[in-house]
Amino acid sequence: MIEAAIVALRWLQYGAAVVLLGTPLFLLYGFGRGHGAADPVGARRMLVAAALAVALLSLAGLVAQTAVMAGSLDEALKPASLGFMIEGTALGKAYVARGAAALIALALLLLVPSGRALWALTALGGLVVVASFAWTGHGASTEGSAGPIHLGADIVHAVAAALWLGALVAFALLLARPRGLPPIHRALHDFAGVGTFAVSLLVVTGLINSGFLVGPDRLGALFTSLYGQLLLLKLALFAAMVAVAARNRYRLTPAFGTALETGGDAAPSIAQLRGSVLLETVLGAAVLLVVALMGTLPPPASM
Repeated sequence: MIEAAIVALRWLQYGAAVVLLGTPLFLLYGFGRGHGAADPVGARRMLVAAALAVALLSLAGLVAQTAVMAGSLDEALKPASLGFMIEGTALGKAYVARGAAALIALALLLLVPSGRALWALTALGGLVVVASFAWTGHGASTEGSAGPIHLGADIVHAVAAALWLGALVAFALLLARPRGLPPIHRALHDFAGVGTFAVSLLVVTGLINSGFLVGPDRLGALFTSLYGQLLLLKLALFAAMVAVAARNRYRLTPAFGTALETGGDAAPSIAQLRGSVLLETVLGAAVLLVVALMGTLPPPASM
């Protein structure tokens, strides 16, 4: 029961974390300084919810992980058990750092006016939150001189995922309440390069991580171990996301641009893009769930 709760808490934290990093980054690079709205996609409330969720889920995750180590939830709630978890383990310190960064971001979102300074500070807090997952995952398990390489690759992998998925959430908001069609098309067009960059980083760092966690001599374990099977499922979902993103970039966005240039009806293009972005977001959420499950399993290289 506790193990299932840990997976659920990981998944929810991942989802809130990618919003806390990727969405304010999108607001920074997706809209120029000359854009009239300080919050062009209406993301402030969602970012407040994401920061609050990370803070609360970090506390819940800390208690759940302590319960696993202590043997019961009753023991986990004792100050001595929590104190040992926080002071004596890297996992506990990461949970505290994650919660503190989320609380600082929450305070900024409640007190600072919407604008580029707020988005930059929120993204900085989101970066700490996202990076903290690497210190509590398989990326921190490699010892020796190769350890920093694995940890660095895992951090970059997580940041690239947030860059992509956080932008998808922003696009979903943007398409749900269109406030001007030309800015939407411009944001879609400009994201093409950022999206390609994020996918490239995911591929390269994914190969590095797989080299450490699976290894060239354990490729058969991809089909015989639960970790390997989940990794294959993750790759299949990732491929589906890339296919949907390619359709958005090469078919739907140009069709939308043509409708704007010719004065045609852009509503069908908006509807198609809305459905496509929603599908891509659902696939992304499924990837995060698979990753949350994988984080609780031993990789083939450790078996």
